[in-house]
This record gives sequence, C-alpha cells and structure tokens, in this order.
Amino acid sequence: MTDRPWLPLAAVATTLVLWASAFVAIRHLGHDFTAGGLSLGRLVVGSIALGAVALSRGLHRPSGRDWLGLVVIGVLWFGVYNVALNQGEHHVDAGTSAMLIQISPVLIAVLATIFLGERFTPWLAVGLVLAFAGVVLIGVSQPSGHNDVAGVLLCLLAALVYSVALVVQKPLVSRLSALHVTWLACTIGAVACLPFAGQLVSSARDASASDLWWVVYLGLFPTSIAFTTYAFALQHMTASSLGIMTYLVPPLTILMGWVFLGETPPVMAYAGGALALVGVAVARRRSRSQSAEPRSDEVAAPTA
Repeated sequence: MTDRPWLPLAAVATTLVLWASAFVAIRHLGHDFTAGGLSLGRLVVGSIALGAVALSRGLHRPSGRDWLGLVVIGVLWFGVYNVALNQGEHHVDAGTSAMLIQISPVLIAVLATIFLGERFTPWLAVGLVLAFAGVVLIGVSQPSGHNDVAGVLLCLLAALVYSVALVVQKPLVSRLSALHVTWLACTIGAVACLPFAGQLVSSARDASASDLWWVVYLGLFPTSIAFTTYAFALQHMTASSLGIMTYLVPPLTILMGWVFLGETPPVMAYAGGALALVGVAVARRRSRSQSAEPRSDEVAAPTA
C-alpha cells in the first residue's frame, strides 16, 4: 500500500476523466477527420509516448507465441476498435457510445467461458439478457433511422473486438508487463492503420491547429497517461473495486458532451444505458465458491 492513500483515488479519477473525455474528443473531431485517419494519428502519438516510457524500463523479448497474441490485440483492440468507435461516433453522440462500450465486461465474461474455461453462471446469463435488452432499447431510441442504428452497431463491434482482445491479453500479461503489451499492441495497431495515412494527411492539412492538438491529446492523455494511472491504481486497489468505478465513465461522458458539445443522448437511451449497466453489475456477481478465483473481466476496464 502507498503511504499516501489519496494517490490511488486520484489516479482513478484521472483515468475516468481522461477516458470519458476521449469519447467527447472523438465526437468533436468526427467533423474534420475520417475514422481511419483519426485512428492512425492517435495511435502514432500513443505509440511514441508509450514507447518512451516502455523502452526506458527495458524490454523483455516476446516469444513467437507472444507475438501472435500481440498482433491479435494490436489489430483488434487498437486497430478495428478505434476505427469502429470513431465511425460509430459519426452517427451517435458521445454519451450513447460510452454506454454501449460499457457492456464489454459481459462480453468478456462470455468469451472467457468459451475460450478460458471459466464457469457460465446463472448470474452471467441474467446479466447478458439485461445488458442486451439495454442495447436494444438504446438502438430503438435513436431518432433518425438507418445511420444512427449503424452507429449503435459499430459501437457494439468496437465493444466485441475489445472484449476478444482482452481475453487474448490475459495470458500475455502474466509473461510480459502490461506497459510493454500496451505499447507493442498500440504500435501494431498504428501499422495496421497505415492504409489510412492519406486520409490523415488530407484531414490534417485542412484541420485547425486546435483540432490537431485534440488528436495529439487523444494519443497522449486517454491512450498513454490514462493507461499509466490505471495500472498504478490497480496496484493499490482490487480489480473489482476499480471495475465498479468505471461505471462512472458514461455519466461523465454525458456531462462533458452536454458542456462541450451541447448534445445529450435521447431520453430512452438513458433507460437503456441504465439497464445495460445493471446487466453488467449482475453478470459480475459471483458465488462464494468463486470469490477467490481471478476473472478475465477484471483484466482491464472498457476504454475509449
């Protein structure tokens, strides 16, 4: 434990605010940057910032099997996830996208029962039903038809590939540090997004200096600094407690979206988001016999 008990709480608060701000920044930049171009710009900045820290601590050489996992994480989490989320936020507001991404722990738990042999509990089944009922409610609450529903589906795709990547990451972080896994995966994601380089250059040429700094902000703060503060908090708190605190990300995102963008989710989306979060909470319940077992949905929290 740290001799400054307020530091872990400060780290949690920093992480949550930065992750919530990412949804708002992505929504703001959607007017000037394509989904792929924004992903590449953010990942290049993130890779440079994370690499400066990771290399200063020395790098354990990954094995061939480790590299396979890193490629999967890099392509899915940092590549497909970012492109899908960025494109999804072209159609739905920041708060709605944050609520949709927050169902990831349920998806991770389901995938863990399939691929990691974890137990499929009645609580997980009930939580799964509630979470997706909430998603359906969010979907039907969108006001203008096809494009907004497409945005919901893209955010769900982002949540799904994120969940797959987290299940793949679980055995990796037992052999490599979380910092090095994140840096290498971020770099791989940037390489996977190189086909969008032309879009990034074109958008950057026409963007204002303020918007260019927002791209740098996304790579430096929510991608790099937030992962560092999250890792620090995880050293001094239980994963379950930290995971519960991440439920604050959607409300923070909605508040920031209202203050900085002047937009909020449709009224029914609030009910859908609340139902989805209840589903996540129910799915995370554990029987007494499972209370000492580590869970895959405690590896990390949903991020922007």
